[in-house]
Amino acid sequence: MYFHMQLTKKQARQFMLAHQKIIPARKLQGKEGILEYIRHVGCIQFDPLNVVGYNPYLVLQSRIENFKSEYLQELLYSDRKLLDGWDKNMSIYALEDWPYFSRYREKAYRRHGGESNSISKILSEVRDALEQNGPLSSIDLKFDTIVDWSWAPTRAARAALESMYFWGELIIHHKVGTRKVYDFTEKYLPSELLSMPDPNITIEQYFEWKVKRRIGAVGLLWECSSTAWLGISWMKSKQRFDAFSRLKEKGEVIKVEVEKIKHPLYIRKEEVALLHEVLEKNDVEPQASFIAPLDNLLWDRKLIKEIFGFEYVWEVYKPVSERKYGYYVLPVLYGDRFVARFEPKFNKKTGKLEIINWWWEPDVFVSEEMKQGLIRCFAQFLNYLGATGIKFSSESDAVKNLKWLQEITD
Repeated sequence: MYFHMQLTKKQARQFMLAHQKIIPARKLQGKEGILEYIRHVGCIQFDPLNVVGYNPYLVLQSRIENFKSEYLQELLYSDRKLLDGWDKNMSIYALEDWPYFSRYREKAYRRHGGESNSISKILSEVRDALEQNGPLSSIDLKFDTIVDWSWAPTRAARAALESMYFWGELIIHHKVGTRKVYDFTEKYLPSELLSMPDPNITIEQYFEWKVKRRIGAVGLLWECSSTAWLGISWMKSKQRFDAFSRLKEKGEVIKVEVEKIKHPLYIRKEEVALLHEVLEKNDVEPQASFIAPLDNLLWDRKLIKEIFGFEYVWEVYKPVSERKYGYYVLPVLYGDRFVARFEPKFNKKTGKLEIINWWWEPDVFVSEEMKQGLIRCFAQFLNYLGATGIKFSSESDAVKNLKWLQEITD
């Protein structure tokens, strides 16, 4: 099976947002909704910065009605239906995906598990400590020798625990903030799951699985080099092109041409029905959402610029003098367009959500309907944060002109 479809940019936008379960807005419910979304897209990305919640929380609050961070914590550390793991960098994915990452665990063991490794001499003592006193974090272990590690020299205790985690011997039992607490994997995951072989027998099958998984993570993707392909071990451009060719030949991915975009895009075959549904529908009622900096929708920012006409750079790691906007800036979606971006901060002492600055996109007309949509969105965002109101922390004209939000701050 091999065919392709032609879309306008508006149709492409609406398909991506429907695929991402952003429109219609917040139709997913509770923990079941979280599981449905993560299984649908494969994974969501984790980041340790917490300005208005960690990135996974921000991803989920834009999709889950009345999202609470406790839902995700329970799924990870009580229900054990989700896992912290390496996929699109550090991520969260469904428990049943464990066998698919056996190559990653084997790679980690080859790299760090040998007898000549700097942590090899303490592994038996680490295991004994976990047996007797676990779950444990690195601060609970007194191995203070500094060893070379992946990112920078670190304590041997941390290197040992992280190594054992990456090769699968340990699991993250829970987190205290961003500090990881570990215990033995076999105590928490079903033995039948741990004994399952990798479903991808060959490296070619693994590449096909990864390419299709990443397309599903975003909704529409092209074969071009992209940040959406980050974190896929062993796969270079040639392997990606070859995997695409095989997937197209098998009918596993479907070619989509979008007006005024040079390169063809692809969807998974499973999304053809959704695409037809989007094409047959009239416009959905526009609603507002605040989008996470590392949201799946934004994994390929060049593609977002092409389809949405919205250019977004996450500037947290840029020097202040080089920032165009701000430190931690969230895109604002209304209907199928990005209409603004703003820099928020949750002040836990005052309980207020601070709006540090706000930038409208060019040529945005702020209708009364849009104002009401943003008021509802802010009300939901305050509920997610547990905030008591909004504080305007800037005297810029754009922030001054947001005073119509006052009705949810009184």
